[in-house]
Amino acid sequence: MGDMPAWICATCGVQYAETERAPQTCIICSDERQYVPETGQRWTTLADLQREGHRIVPREVEPGLTALPVEPRVGIGQRTLLVHGPAGNLLWDPNGYLDDAGVEAVRALGGVSAVSASHPHMYGVMVEWSRAFGGVPVYIPEADREWVTRPDPAIQFWKDECEALPGLTLVRCGGHFPGSAAVYWPAGAGGRGAMLAGDTVMVAGDHRWVSFMRSFPNMLPMSGAAVRTIAERLAPYDYDRLYDNFGGVVKADAKNAVDRSARRYAAWVSGEMDHLI
Repeated sequence: MGDMPAWICATCGVQYAETERAPQTCIICSDERQYVPETGQRWTTLADLQREGHRIVPREVEPGLTALPVEPRVGIGQRTLLVHGPAGNLLWDPNGYLDDAGVEAVRALGGVSAVSASHPHMYGVMVEWSRAFGGVPVYIPEADREWVTRPDPAIQFWKDECEALPGLTLVRCGGHFPGSAAVYWPAGAGGRGAMLAGDTVMVAGDHRWVSFMRSFPNMLPMSGAAVRTIAERLAPYDYDRLYDNFGGVVKADAKNAVDRSARRYAAWVSGEMDHLI
């Protein structure tokens, strides 16, 4: 990382460029979709987190998909996923922590050939992951370019669809952020297809359903039209299973779950269901 630290926001876990002093505020947390704690802005570094004893603990989710949770949690605490493709592995929604033991554990799983994220809250230490595996590409939607807090030559911008690796397609859905995205993994779910949706599409408490929000922590909704657009952009892909970024999974019939959930959501926010309140 050089002589100057690459600061990490303690609240969201997103890493910034190397500077002698920490930034005044985190642009991601000061936005209405996230928050700065009442105790104020706080920063940390990888060196500090390593001294605190955090670790990455790989766990198989299904054949070809490995979760990389950090214990204890860092930042938002999303569950990073390593998708095993036929020509390399995609690291999805990188968390805010990395250490040598974690790199070696992932290397034993085949390493990382590309990095991407569902939206800026999930950028974590994406550049650290890229550099740990030889500067592999980091794919970020062009629509969210302004939220990249640590520029790097490895970052490659894409628009509506991008083949990150053979058999792994990034799909821009919009919603949470303009560039909010998902990964289509046709080999997932035993060949029936899986969608890794971050919290662009969040699995509900009743796992037969999903939901959509502009901000989960601040409980800001989206319009019915925006939610229908998300469902429409996922409609061309065949998938039976859907994973969010906090451990939620629609185990079967996920494509229909997204469609009927979008229709239910749109009905409620349009006022169509107001006779029930």
